[in-house]
Amino acid sequence: MVQPDGTTSVETYEPAKEAPVDCFYLYPTTSRDPTPNSDLVPGPEEHASVRSQVARLGRHCRVFAPVYRQMTLAALTSRLGGTPVPGGEDTGRIAYEGALDAWKHYVDNDNQGRGVVLVGHSQGASVLNSLIKREIDGNGVLQKRLVSALLLGSSVRVPEGKDVGGDFANIPLCRRAEQTGCVITYASFRATSPPPPDSLFGRTTAQGPVGCTNPASLTGGSTVLHPYFSASGRSDWVRGQTVTTPFVSTPGLVTAECVTTGASTYLQLTVNADPADPRTDDIPGNLTPAWGMHLVDVSVAMGDLVQVVGSQAAAFKAGR
Repeated sequence: MVQPDGTTSVETYEPAKEAPVDCFYLYPTTSRDPTPNSDLVPGPEEHASVRSQVARLGRHCRVFAPVYRQMTLAALTSRLGGTPVPGGEDTGRIAYEGALDAWKHYVDNDNQGRGVVLVGHSQGASVLNSLIKREIDGNGVLQKRLVSALLLGSSVRVPEGKDVGGDFANIPLCRRAEQTGCVITYASFRATSPPPPDSLFGRTTAQGPVGCTNPASLTGGSTVLHPYFSASGRSDWVRGQTVTTPFVSTPGLVTAECVTTGASTYLQLTVNADPADPRTDDIPGNLTPAWGMHLVDVSVAMGDLVQVVGSQAAAFKAGR
């Protein structure tokens, strides 16, 4: 934990001893396998995603993170470059069917009627979007078990000015921390670099506008985020000190607000830098303008996601 004045301390992660709900997580496009779809052997990249994007939610839930045959980085890169790899036309179907198998196995063997938080980022969120439409939305039994769905770094369609409709007929956006059976979704961009017309996320298309929910303030408005970034690869988190923990948090450094500019609705990130203090003046996560802050969609608000899942889990348990 690096405070604005450069003071540091170590926060220790503590998992729940008896978690009241479950978390079912699908990781983003991370596989470095050379084939269009990944194999079922988790590599370092899959493990890293689990550690950075869902493990911390273990404070409130039992975490299930199945390996699925996702579209690989090789296939994604080829597709974005206009030269899809041979055999890559079925990558989406194969990824979905693998994740569906994992979901059904979890429901049949592990769920036992417990509440569940669905967690996904990027490709994982897109696959979960399809799974919710086909398996949960309108299913009386499974929808009642839905604590919430964290569909991050992706797009969830909702009619303009509404919280339900579009992608899901019966599952609304979350607007209160104690609300359950709802969706938290956003794609993050810097305030200084909003989504361009060719943005991959947060953009209204022919299918309609997208939703945005700020996990630190579901009721709306601007508020400070509580990030947990990977500490590796940087030596400037705080001047004169070396961060030796695997993660680092910078309280008060980033403020966020859901905004709409033109045809885009997104989580706008503002970095509250102070060049006079010893703490870093910037955060990681830059890709291209079209990708925004996609790399840190989850980590930039990890502390807030942990807190809201805790509130939702308590509300769900109290309502049972």
